[in-house]
Amino acid sequence: MGPPDTDYENGLFTAVLTFPTDYPLNPPKMKFLSEMFHPNVYPNGEVCISILHPPGDDPNHYESSVERWSPVQSVEKILLSVVSMLSEPNIESPANIEAARMWRDNKKQFRDKVHRTVRKSLELEDEI
Repeated sequence: MGPPDTDYENGLFTAVLTFPTDYPLNPPKMKFLSEMFHPNVYPNGEVCISILHPPGDDPNHYESSVERWSPVQSVEKILLSVVSMLSEPNIESPANIEAARMWRDNKKQFRDKVHRTVRKSLELEDEI
């Protein structure tokens, strides 16, 4: 369910976590099956947040190693990170350029699109 006091509030978004064979040494992947419009979610639904990035140093030098996956992370921590992501997108490293641009340049348009996505998740609207 979309977190309270966010544009995603009350939305019902289905996602899957896929665990690699070498889990917990490497992170699972998370993908929304429901339509999701967010700067840190690729158009295909894949979630892009630091905690789900492989452990170690970031080859792009954007994230510190402590922000990335470690075997001590839990599924609960992943879910909390995703809820936090919905509340506060990181538009400096977007997975969805259109969503990041809209968030930065036209918050009303962004919110309108997200609200349509929420309505669709509740089967109150057929198309976005």
